Amino acid sequence: MPKMKTKSSAKKRFSVTATGKVKAGQAGKRHGMIKRTKKFIRDARGTTIMSDQDARIVKKYMPYDR
Repeated sequence: MPKMKTKSSAKKRFSVTATGKVKAGQAGKRHGMIKRTKKFIRDARGTTIMSDQDARIVKKYMPYDR
């Protein structure tokens, strides 16, 4: 049986924690910060844990990162 391929785009954007949750960067911070509130910018710092539904999709792209 050949090895399964890991999607390179997913490998660069997501990481899996020790407990199996998927970490991702916060969305909505690339441009247009003028129109965002200060509270939004503060809350969107760092990374976030993805929801279970989205994490299930991402884990299919990274078969060996579990």
